[in-house]
Amino acid sequence: MFFKLHVYRGRRGEPKSFAWSDYRDFIRMVHGQLGTPMVWIWDNLNVHLQQEIFDFAEEHKDWLVIFHLPPYAPEINPQEGIWSLLKRVLADFAAADLAHLTRVTKRKLKMIQCRPHLITGCLPATGLDLDGLIEAPDIADST
Repeated sequence: MFFKLHVYRGRRGEPKSFAWSDYRDFIRMVHGQLGTPMVWIWDNLNVHLQQEIFDFAEEHKDWLVIFHLPPYAPEINPQEGIWSLLKRVLADFAAADLAHLTRVTKRKLKMIQCRPHLITGCLPATGLDLDGLIEAPDIADST
C-alpha cells in the first residue's frame, strides 16, 4: 500500500508544511493501524533529511525502514510509473475548465487503483522486489 502525503498549504498565519514531528506522528498512526513493519520511501524534502527523522527511524528500526531517494531519480520512484499511466490516458484530453480536469483525473486514478496489476507493473522498473509481501493480483477478472 502506498501513501503519498501532500504538503498542507495552511491558512494565513499557519505553517505551510509539515514539521518532522508531524511526519513522526503520521508514521506512528499508520503503524498503529496496520500493525506491521513499514518501509517509507522519501525524496529529499528538507524536513525528510532532519536528524530527528533519522533518530526516530533508528529508535524504531524493528518496524521502520526509511529509504531516501537520490536528489532526482524518477526511474526508481514507483509513483512515476503511476503518473506515466495517467498521462497516457489524458494525452488527447482537452478540459473545459479546472473542475473538469480535476474530475477526469480523479476518475482515471480510481480506474488505475482498481486494477492492482497496473500498479504492481510499475514496480519492476524501480528495482523494488515485493515478492512475498503482497498477494499476486488476479488479472483474469480485470478489463
